Amino acid sequence: MRTKKLILCLSLVGAIIALSSGCGRVIKEGVGVARGAKGLYTPIESSALQTDPYPLRVYRRFELGEITDDFGGKVPPSLWTYLSNEFQHELSEEELPNDPGGKTLLVRGRILHYEDTSTLGHALGPLEQVVARIELVDKSTGQVLGTANCVGRTTESVNTGVAKKAQGLAKAIVAWISKRYGPEDRD
Repeated sequence: MRTKKLILCLSLVGAIIALSSGCGRVIKEGVGVARGAKGLYTPIESSALQTDPYPLRVYRRFELGEITDDFGGKVPPSLWTYLSNEFQHELSEEELPNDPGGKTLLVRGRILHYEDTSTLGHALGPLEQVVARIELVDKSTGQVLGTANCVGRTTESVNTGVAKKAQGLAKAIVAWISKRYGPEDRD
């Protein structure tokens, strides 16, 4: 009798573990649908941004400039269109101003790495990313105010593809700007 109870208990524990790991993936994918791609940034050089906690608040317009492919031509051409659209969307989401006549901050850079997921990657959990070295530049003077590595990353199968990587990259860029913009000067 004890052996049967022990076997039943171990079977139940095994079933719970199996279900929870599968359910975890389902939950992660569901959250991925809601959140979209992730955007991460790491400032590298920002000496011009150190004088004030919110040095970017003087800018009333944010413009996406040239971002080049430094990854041997492996970046799909559609990334640029998606990135431009997502950049404008993220600026709007963060309530940053868009005054056509205002002082302009130019965002420019280069793609350092672009990665699509492989079949093995889908089995282990998809990982796609695009890594860019981004500069924030005062458009009127040409002065580089800061440099950061920005990453657009997808880790759910519902978020794979060029458009989602562009979404993540735009989130990273705008999050960096937003952090240095200040809360009181938003539209």
